[in-house]
Amino acid sequence: MTAPSIVHGPPLYEEEGLGELTLTGWFRTVCEQGGEAEALVWYDGGLANGRRVSWTYAELWDHANAVARALVASGIGKGERVAVLMTNRPEYLSATFGTLLAGGVASALSTFSTPAELEHLLQASGVSLLLLERRVLKKDFAEMVAGFDPAGLPFVRQIASIGGGACQDWEAFLARGADVPEAQIAARAASTTPADPALLYFSSGSTARPKGILSAHRGVALQLWRWPHWYQAKPGELRVWPANGFSWAGNFGMCLGGALTSGGSIVLQSVFDPEEALALMEREKVTFLNAWPHQWGQLMAAKNWLSVDLSAMVYLDAKSPLAAHPTIDVTWREPYAAYGNTETFTLSSTFPANTPEDVIGGSHGVPCPGNTFKIVDPLTGETVAMGERGELCVKGPTLMLGYLGIPLDETLDDEGFLRTGDGGWFDPKRRLHWEGRLNDIVKTRGANVSPVEVDTVLKTVPGVQAVQSVGVPDDLLGELLVACIVPHAGADLTEAGVQAFAKQVLASYKVPRRVLFFAEEDLELTGSSKIKTADLRKLAAAKLEAEA
Repeated sequence: MTAPSIVHGPPLYEEEGLGELTLTGWFRTVCEQGGEAEALVWYDGGLANGRRVSWTYAELWDHANAVARALVASGIGKGERVAVLMTNRPEYLSATFGTLLAGGVASALSTFSTPAELEHLLQASGVSLLLLERRVLKKDFAEMVAGFDPAGLPFVRQIASIGGGACQDWEAFLARGADVPEAQIAARAASTTPADPALLYFSSGSTARPKGILSAHRGVALQLWRWPHWYQAKPGELRVWPANGFSWAGNFGMCLGGALTSGGSIVLQSVFDPEEALALMEREKVTFLNAWPHQWGQLMAAKNWLSVDLSAMVYLDAKSPLAAHPTIDVTWREPYAAYGNTETFTLSSTFPANTPEDVIGGSHGVPCPGNTFKIVDPLTGETVAMGERGELCVKGPTLMLGYLGIPLDETLDDEGFLRTGDGGWFDPKRRLHWEGRLNDIVKTRGANVSPVEVDTVLKTVPGVQAVQSVGVPDDLLGELLVACIVPHAGADLTEAGVQAFAKQVLASYKVPRRVLFFAEEDLELTGSSKIKTADLRKLAAAKLEAEA
């Protein structure tokens, strides 16, 4: 009898390298260990015109405690939510960890939000206080929030703003906590348990309105301790430049966990500008960058791409297009064989960096310690046999506490598993093979095709900046497999050329029947830079119809 498709990771108690399992405990530990070493650097006003702001770990601790005292003076109680609406700047970290030290829950909001989106996020999160950066590019968030109907935000009682405006000024907000004793903050932090709620993140909204995802201290702390191991990073070596905001859980986990847990530092840039980013990497000797593939293309297209010295960049995947830079010489392989989501606060299965290809075997890793996966029939919910395809379900110590406003019994099955909506299977070596969203699987000529598998191949085509394959309804084939590609500037790509490349690797039925080319501005991205699949499917269908 074939065994059921249920795979367990190693027991959590066997995992090495873990510390305290509250974020307040993690934060205190890394700050004590880091001491006078540099924790972060940021240029106020940008690299060209700004002043260099550098905080040591000890200063980061002090700044976070100042926010915590101000929050206590503002009346925050245990478990109350504080929204943080800021770009990547030092105050983002002090606001987030200050909220946690005060006993609150930090709610991460995206600065990409439109007024309607921000109002929804504030209503859904039920925050009591809002800490914001007033001006981000053309947006004035203080003015934006002032225009919201107060009746729709019944819990908000205070707003503090870097840059002032109609809200309380940031310095005045901090001054409120001057008389709060440090011992009170220490007592609040010490009362925190691993099971307490810590961070509230929102899904990217690629298929529906963003959902609030509440994570406990233990789940996030576990992941922050793990990232240096997953990176195989040496202590103090990670100087991380993140292209995207900490309002994305992956950026928070990978960058803060990777850098600060290992005694490294974060090089902050408030707004992504490729030319400035490259100059920043050169000046600050960045050793690791975290960016989306479409941003790689923007970096490589920047005027100063070939003139900057990026020789410090040792933690860069050797197969990344960026590794072709003349000053970069790397052999490191990132932990790319992995699967995860916001609901598990980053990875739930992985192989660490530099795992040999024959060990990975084209998979997306093995379950992380404490995690259990099962594969079920998407329609019946019954567990399928080992090796069969179905819906990925996961449970474990980093699983969210739940979605805001949705009962757990409507989210988890009767065994406590989260049904992810993703398709996949386990091979005989118990390695996970993820195949993308179940509703993205393309059924063409009677066969199921995983866009993830196709796109993994097409991403290696020279000149491809970004790619996503979709299924477009077709009377003859059921669905037509269409590859939608954003080329690098100046790339000489053709439909026939891409198809010929794919035929060398993929079975004939997996080769896209059509290849469409788009400019980057044609594709609408979510807040975490994912392409909105439903919109892309409509766009591809319209383009094919216009051609016909």
